[in-house]
Amino acid sequence: MSTLTLGLAASLTAVTVAANPLTLGASVFYSESPYKSGQNRYYPVPVIDYEGDNFYFHSLAGGYYLWKDEQDRLSLMLTGSPQQYDPDDADSGDMKALDKRRMTLMGGVAYRHTASWGIVRTTLLGDVLNNSNGIQWDLAYLYRFQLGDFGLTPGIGAVWSSKNQNRYYYGISSHESARSGLSTYNPDDSWNPYLEMTADYRINDSWRATLSARYTHLDSEITDSPMVDKHSQTNLWTGISYTF
Repeated sequence: MSTLTLGLAASLTAVTVAANPLTLGASVFYSESPYKSGQNRYYPVPVIDYEGDNFYFHSLAGGYYLWKDEQDRLSLMLTGSPQQYDPDDADSGDMKALDKRRMTLMGGVAYRHTASWGIVRTTLLGDVLNNSNGIQWDLAYLYRFQLGDFGLTPGIGAVWSSKNQNRYYYGISSHESARSGLSTYNPDDSWNPYLEMTADYRINDSWRATLSARYTHLDSEITDSPMVDKHSQTNLWTGISYTF
C-alpha cells in the first residue's frame, strides 16, 4: 500500500543489520489493505542482508553508498513496492470494475544518522517503472534499547506521497466511474504519520529472530477515496535469519 512503497520490510530490518557482511533467512510480510473488498496479503520474503563497503542489499532494497562512516550513511537506493490493487480479488461489483494498480520499483536517495540520542532515517524515492510516476518521502526517528540478547527499537515517522502517487493507487478516473458507478476522485498529496516497532532476539552467535510492525494513520486524501474503507493500516514482518 502507499506507506509500503518505501520498502517497509527493508527499512525495518535494516535497524538490526549485523556487523557481519552476510545474513540469510526466511520471513513473512503481512500487509493490511486499505481498500474495500478486503485484500489483506501475506508475502513470503527471503532474508538476504549483505553489508559491504560500497554496496548493500537488505531483502527488498539494495543500494550504493555515496558516504559511509560510523554515524552517517548516504546512498542511492532501489526498493520494491508491494502496493497493488487487483480487481479480480474484489468481492463487490463496483470494485471489480476498476483498473488494476500494479507493484512497482522505487529509486532515489536514502540517508541515515546514528547517534547516542537515537537514529534519524529518511528516504526520497520515485517510481522508476512509470506506473504511478509518483514520489514518496519518508522521515523517521528511532531509538534502540539493548537488553542482553533482546533488542527493541521503537520509532515515529511520516510518509509524504505526491498527488501522482495517490491518484494512481486511490484515484478513480471518469472511465472507471462510468463502469463501476463509483464517483470520480482525484486526490492531492498526503501526509501519513506512523508508529513502528522492531523487536529482535539473538538466539545464539549466528541465529536471530525478528518481529517488526508499523501502524499508519491514513491522510484524508486517501480515506476520502471511494476505493477505501479504512482510516489506518497495519503491517507486520516476522522472520528468522542466520549470520555467517
